[in-house]
Amino acid sequence: MNTKINIAGVEFKNPVMVASGTFGSGAEYSEFVDLNKLGAVVTKGVANVPWPGNPTPRIAETYGGMINAIGLQNPGIDVFCKRDIPFLKQFDTKIIVNVCGHTTEEYCEVVERLANEPVDMLEINISCPNVKEGGIAFGQNPKSAEDITRAVKKYAKQPICMKLSPNVTDITEMAKAVEAGGADVVSLINTLTGMKIDINRQTFAVANKTGGLSGPAVKPVAVRMVYQVANAIKLPIIGMGGISNGDDAIEFMLAGATGVSIGTANFNNPMATIETVAGIEDYLKRMNIADINDIIGIVK
Repeated sequence: MNTKINIAGVEFKNPVMVASGTFGSGAEYSEFVDLNKLGAVVTKGVANVPWPGNPTPRIAETYGGMINAIGLQNPGIDVFCKRDIPFLKQFDTKIIVNVCGHTTEEYCEVVERLANEPVDMLEINISCPNVKEGGIAFGQNPKSAEDITRAVKKYAKQPICMKLSPNVTDITEMAKAVEAGGADVVSLINTLTGMKIDINRQTFAVANKTGGLSGPAVKPVAVRMVYQVANAIKLPIIGMGGISNGDDAIEFMLAGATGVSIGTANFNNPMATIETVAGIEDYLKRMNIADINDIIGIVK
């Protein structure tokens, strides 16, 4: 039984990865999870300089998920290269670095710094607000998305995966824009914009007022968007959004995803990734499928 997949020339031992921002850079989870069993570790977003993130409170539980407004707090690329890459290199897993920035120049600076580092792929978080364009996210305007893709491709030595925001009218328009810009892979979905109000305190549950909704509540939206994108562009897809077990992962793959990322589930079950790997293998055995690649996108 083959569980290996190939995305943009990178071979993964299985399709299961972690979603950026839900696993740190692997160190804290390595006490619970054997990182050697994962297809890839996707790091928390990394910027050109340290970011403090948003004021607290930054996380709130919601029905079927959670809202976060962390604000991409991170130690910056210098600390990341010195501390996190050497840690991850100890394990037999692929390393995908999530890159964030406020301007095209900031993204390019990080991508250029990573060009000679031993990492396998870069995931570009285009849900960041573009400060030069009045704060609208790079991933909400097709021209911005295409431009940022083209810009980072000039500096990248690794394949580039563009992480698409679901907070748009037509996800396929964004997917086509990054494909035109030269993306190698797309990942989706990022979080949906949500809000929670604390009725007892009569104020917002997170200091930022709004935050990113993730978890099981967003899964049907994510599956639909993965399916739409798979049928609109030729690039491989890493699907995510509410995946917590093997059955969820298989659903995304049938819709057209080659790889899958597990995010919010890590918070209430640190073993979610390992259980998902086992669940996928069980499904293949049960359905008598010899090669996982045979199920990708077969539901039309």
